[in-house]
Amino acid sequence: MERFIQEFRNDTAWLPNGFVSIGVLAVAFLFGLAIQRFGFRFLTRLVESKDLFWRSLVARTRRPMRLAILTWTLSFGAAVAPLSADQSTFLRHVLLLCFITVVGWMAKIALHVWMIVYLRRFKLDAEDNLLARAHVTQSRIAERIAGSMIVAITIAAMLMTFPTVQQYGVSLLASAGVAGIVLGLALQPVLKNILAGIQLAITQPIRIDDALIVEGEWGNVEEITSTYVVIKLWDWRRMILPLSYFIERPFQNWTREGAALIGTVMIYLDYSVPVSAIRRKAEEIAAASNLWDRGVVAVQITDFRENVMEIRILISASNAPKTFDLRCEMREKMIDFIQKEYPASLPRVRAETLANSNGAIAGEAMRQPSLQS
Repeated sequence: MERFIQEFRNDTAWLPNGFVSIGVLAVAFLFGLAIQRFGFRFLTRLVESKDLFWRSLVARTRRPMRLAILTWTLSFGAAVAPLSADQSTFLRHVLLLCFITVVGWMAKIALHVWMIVYLRRFKLDAEDNLLARAHVTQSRIAERIAGSMIVAITIAAMLMTFPTVQQYGVSLLASAGVAGIVLGLALQPVLKNILAGIQLAITQPIRIDDALIVEGEWGNVEEITSTYVVIKLWDWRRMILPLSYFIERPFQNWTREGAALIGTVMIYLDYSVPVSAIRRKAEEIAAASNLWDRGVVAVQITDFRENVMEIRILISASNAPKTFDLRCEMREKMIDFIQKEYPASLPRVRAETLANSNGAIAGEAMRQPSLQS
């Protein structure tokens, strides 16, 4: 190799060094593009019969592969070209930075592709998606943390190639105590959320697509990043909360152990209503509904009040949206049934007046308020 380089420089000694160097580097660049094009086609055909991970990895690494091959061919060109010492040092340093970038880039792509392939086996749109939500939440948080570490290590490796940065690094190590305290105070919110993210990934008080009651609002967990959580509210608004919120403050998780929920419908009727008829009608409404999961349906008298009795209807569905819709359906059909079959059993307020001196009851005024639920 050294003999070839020496012979080439002797044969081109009559030409200006700058002209020869530009020509050699241009040829190395074009040669690298040609290798990348044919190599990418070859790898694409090679992995056609492989699994999804390798096909996706090859498809997504086209650009970093081009950078890697160009770095290699230009390194060879830099060794052949008659560059000055300063020019050679500068070019080799740039190529070293490119090599570090390629390694970090490839690692991040491989991590992302592996995570996508791994999560394909879990379906969030399934009826009982508890296992899927657990794996998706852990995987996405882990991917973001690992991706951030890859980026940080890559940038640190690039910076350490500069001699001045290395000197500053030694100085920083000498004053690590003070610098650590200052940096810790400055980055306290960031570090707090990063640690909260790790804790959420391990303990999982919330997962992707969990139904939550947070700050008095109902919604589903749409996204969990390395610093915040996006809650998609029922009216399509988004609530953004820091990760530390779910470690430090109370909230309701309706799908912690499963997606199925029991809905409650409260109605207030006169004491004359036959509860057995209300129970039969509630069971009939549930059986005819596509929203009911064939789990819970119950009718109970939960309280006696001055003018009415409180009747509670419990009914279950496979998830929170279906439970809400089923409660609304139960209210609509139950009030329609009562109005048609037992209109006199709607809540009443009675008033009595005395019409003569003997204390006989002269009349009764009745008022029928609206149904409450």
